[in-house]
Amino acid sequence: MRAWFFLLGIGLGLAAGCSPNAICKMSAGINDPSNRTERRNIMSFGLSQFCQQMTTHSAPLKLAADAPVTGRFYPEHCTQQTLANGDLLVQFDGMGYAFTPLSRKVSFTSGATIQYDEDFKCASDNSIYAYFTTRSASQPSFALLQIEMPGASLVAGWITPYANNFGTQMVSTQLAAGFTVIQGDDGSTDFSVGRLALGQRPPHPFDVHGKDRLMIESLRTQVYANERDFIGPIEVKDSGRSLYLTMQLDGAQALDVMLLPKPLGDAALMAYINSGPVGALPGPPQWSDVLQTGVQYQRAVPVAPGMYYVVIDNTPSAGQVAPPASFPLGGAGTPAVINYEIQIGDAP
Repeated sequence: MRAWFFLLGIGLGLAAGCSPNAICKMSAGINDPSNRTERRNIMSFGLSQFCQQMTTHSAPLKLAADAPVTGRFYPEHCTQQTLANGDLLVQFDGMGYAFTPLSRKVSFTSGATIQYDEDFKCASDNSIYAYFTTRSASQPSFALLQIEMPGASLVAGWITPYANNFGTQMVSTQLAAGFTVIQGDDGSTDFSVGRLALGQRPPHPFDVHGKDRLMIESLRTQVYANERDFIGPIEVKDSGRSLYLTMQLDGAQALDVMLLPKPLGDAALMAYINSGPVGALPGPPQWSDVLQTGVQYQRAVPVAPGMYYVVIDNTPSAGQVAPPASFPLGGAGTPAVINYEIQIGDAP
């Protein structure tokens, strides 16, 4: 699953009471196997916030590592404990949505228990690579809430097992892979499913950089006709900041991109998860604009401190664009594919 604590910084520099990644500069032999206990003690400063971070961020869901995002999971409850051997045991549950051409949007609840063998290493540029290797994971619970396809109740005998298998496979595959969190010496963070070698970086659709900008997410998502994707929530802690959006749309002529403050975004997300066909938003977005196909989109959106969702909308029921709704008897068609990167930085 996604590293929900990507804003945490893992506490490694703070543990030494110094600047980010100071531990790499101060301890030349920190990577030595004999210093594993010391590394785990340092990590404990940040791990105390694991559940808090987990329940305030979502996890993008994919069918494969190089596939686009096809759904998201939003953790609601989490407990954690450090085991006698130093491993981190995490129990969590939440809800989410995903899309299959057979069922269209499906929403679900899910939960699991994971035991992580955690460690970190310092790269030559003083970047910290924090590794969370899944030592064991329970079979995820998975229960369907809604199946969007009209008439699904008439054919639930074959759609429900398909959607259950899809969801369980998607969740369990990502759980089993573990993850790597990279904290740069400049305070930037990055994330990858699985274990990355020191010095490697995960691929992203864009390679956009800016002074004092924190990358929140850089992925590729697919949004089918009459669907939405809720990216977030994204926390902005300081005043005088902007969300920097870089996006490119393919597979559709135009789509809406919107910014919803968390209370409105939570209400819109719950309606999306708990209903079949998509409906209107419960209120006007704080900001909205239009993505055009084939044109790289870049905007800086000033925001006050708070939490927000960036919503990509491919529906006729919100925004300025009114794409045709999907056919009621199926016909998922070709999805819109959006490469996106979201950063937080000083307002221009």
